[in-house]
Amino acid sequence: MASIRRTLSPVPRPGSTMNGEACLVASPLSKSSSCTHSYTPTGTLLSSLGSLDYALYKVQTFVLGLLSRRSSRPLERSKLKGLIWRRALLQFFICFVLGVFIGLTPFVSLNLSTNFISKHQAFSFEVEENARSYDVSRNVTSTTENLPIVDNSTSEPNLVHVELKKEIANNASFNQSLEQEFMLSRKLLIIVTPTETRPFQAYYLNRLAYGLKLVPSPLLWIVVEMNSQSVETADILRRTGVMYRHLVCCKNLTDVKEKNVHLRNVALSHIETHHLDGIVYFADEYNIYSADLFEQMRQISRFGTWIVARLAENNRNVILQGPICNASLVIGWHTEGRAKRFQRFSAEISGFAFNSTILWDPKRWHRPTLEPIRQSDTARAGSQVSTFIEQVVEDESQMECLPMHCSRIMVWQFNTEILYPYPHEWLVKNYSSTITSVG
Repeated sequence: MASIRRTLSPVPRPGSTMNGEACLVASPLSKSSSCTHSYTPTGTLLSSLGSLDYALYKVQTFVLGLLSRRSSRPLERSKLKGLIWRRALLQFFICFVLGVFIGLTPFVSLNLSTNFISKHQAFSFEVEENARSYDVSRNVTSTTENLPIVDNSTSEPNLVHVELKKEIANNASFNQSLEQEFMLSRKLLIIVTPTETRPFQAYYLNRLAYGLKLVPSPLLWIVVEMNSQSVETADILRRTGVMYRHLVCCKNLTDVKEKNVHLRNVALSHIETHHLDGIVYFADEYNIYSADLFEQMRQISRFGTWIVARLAENNRNVILQGPICNASLVIGWHTEGRAKRFQRFSAEISGFAFNSTILWDPKRWHRPTLEPIRQSDTARAGSQVSTFIEQVVEDESQMECLPMHCSRIMVWQFNTEILYPYPHEWLVKNYSSTITSVG
């Protein structure tokens, strides 16, 4: 068979020569050609076919590029996720290490500071000794230049260490005091004072009020007057700042032998009626009391007693009245005069205190009778206190001494009205030096 080969003339390109002449070929999409020669229709067909191949090639490369991008996106995403997790884990590890380091630095710094302080204290001691010896051998200027260096290196750590110790001790003591106050509730002190309007009343009440203001609460001051509340007494009580109750004894004066006995009985009936729970103490206004006495009274469970001292008539001797103690047990009494030798209990009215529930709760204390406990007006003047104590306790085994072994005197009887019946005499004697210095 005969094969027919068809020679196709090449497509002219820009800048190529045909038959020795240059020809410019336009793009396949252009309508006109700049070549001067005219081509046959077969030439134009072949050029259009070449342009189609080139367009197909471009489309194929574009599609392949899109497919390759889509296939590579999941790989890139997985790589990015891996990098993100790695970074997060690295940051977490760095933060963890920093937190551990920061948490351990206070303990390390405290150990280092204590070692540093102890070393510098020893060093400062040696340096100060050397400086003192150098001061003896050399002049003063050299020592003044060296001493501040030692002080600056040791004083600041020592001060910080001492301040830290003080703060810790203060906090510990404060916490202990708060715990004790919450665990141990204080007993109510019921102070009974009979009074009447007279020249020394303001002096006595104000002195006693200033003493009661120093006593920690709770404290109730019951002041009793005869017939009516005087304006002077009410004004004094309002200005004291102490919690008080101002009572009145409404009794015919013709039937009264001892005013103070009836005034105390009014206070006892008030405590019994209102069921006041605390420690009852008869504090006469002219006595002098120690501040520790009231704190000691809070320890009383049933009945407590102590020594009372008073001046003799010559103002030179001191007479003791009250119990003789062995630790907290009552083993005897101080007796003064023949009258008190025959008394069951030789105590003073301001030398004892008792639990107020004895007045209104007889079953608790197993009292044999249900009669109210009161002071007797019919008893002799010297035995009124003893007859009252016999209603509260049976014998010395139910008493307790305050303080232990009766080691000190906490109450003094000092009646200024007996020693100086006229107030101006007492004032002149006590303030004569002041008046002369001012004049």
